Amino acid sequence: MSPAAPHSDLPAVMRAAVLLGTGGPEMLEVRSDVPVPRPGPGDVLVQVAACGMNNTDINTRVGWYSRAVTSATESEGFSEADPDDSGWGRSGLSFPRIQGADIAGLVVSVGEGTDAGLVGRRVLVDPWLRDRDRPHDRELAGYLGSERDGGYAEYCTVPGENVYPVSVGLSDIELASFACSWSTAEHMLQRSRLDPGQTIAVPGASGGVGSALVQLAKRHGARVVAVAGRSKLAAVRDLGADAVVARESADVVAAAVEANGGRFDVVADIVGGDSFGGWLEGLNRGGCYVTSGAIAGPIVELDLRTLYLNDLQLHGATVYEPQVFADLVGYIERGEIRPVVGGTFPLEEIRDAQEAFAAKRHVGSLVITVTA
Repeated sequence: MSPAAPHSDLPAVMRAAVLLGTGGPEMLEVRSDVPVPRPGPGDVLVQVAACGMNNTDINTRVGWYSRAVTSATESEGFSEADPDDSGWGRSGLSFPRIQGADIAGLVVSVGEGTDAGLVGRRVLVDPWLRDRDRPHDRELAGYLGSERDGGYAEYCTVPGENVYPVSVGLSDIELASFACSWSTAEHMLQRSRLDPGQTIAVPGASGGVGSALVQLAKRHGARVVAVAGRSKLAAVRDLGADAVVARESADVVAAAVEANGGRFDVVADIVGGDSFGGWLEGLNRGGCYVTSGAIAGPIVELDLRTLYLNDLQLHGATVYEPQVFADLVGYIERGEIRPVVGGTFPLEEIRDAQEAFAAKRHVGSLVITVTA
């Protein structure tokens, strides 16, 4: 990447993938005349090298977060989505918008009151935007690429407190695979209080969050049973899973319990759908179910007797504390986890990239390359 430049040396316009509204991939348009943003007080300007793709990108574009949508995620837009509640926070979104939350790049300029020593530093970006006066108030949180323009562009401004300098020998593409998926996975494990020696089931273990959960749960010292499509089982086992179960099994929960030698202490789920009730039955008394997604469908059946008679805990995991991302960067710096990149696409092919992401034939994360 080019060396750091002062404000006056920055270009006036840049390439960016602009989301024009809710709908299919045709709502994404790559332009070369988008004004380069300038960092405000407390902000930094990052020259984006690469930006990972995540479920929020697709869900936001198609309007899946709207309460009117009750089916599984897909790549085409949902005609029933209400534009007034189609954002992740169940609020409206403003368009045009530049998506992309998983940024790896170089700080090239800083705003007033920001540490000038960040200029020239290679950084990862925490995608959660927190209120500076009340950073622990989840109600005030926003998301990069949703409430603020993100990293599917040559330049992006973010709060100075959201950038974490990194000095590891990983490529920009590898670094860009971490931010959203891995911080979400770590948040899930911290919320579930997964302890060494416990057992955990990971449905959807081949995707970005799922593959991260496998590695991070092993780092936490747990026994991991991973569920994925039959064609992906070898790749998931290579991530460190103690046992793997084919998603196509006639009774996937029963197969997972059998592979584990008994019920689980934790289920970390991003799939949802028809298997939800079964996974609750597959937990030990006092066990924990934690979720950060519902790609197979958000409307599920819950037998409250299973919940209260078994003293279960249910946790959602979306907005995490800043320490979660700091912990993740520490794992990366110490080489305790390894990136899993399932494919790369140049910015100009972002429509194809989102189609490929929705098809879910890959293992790990898909990454958009932006700046050479």
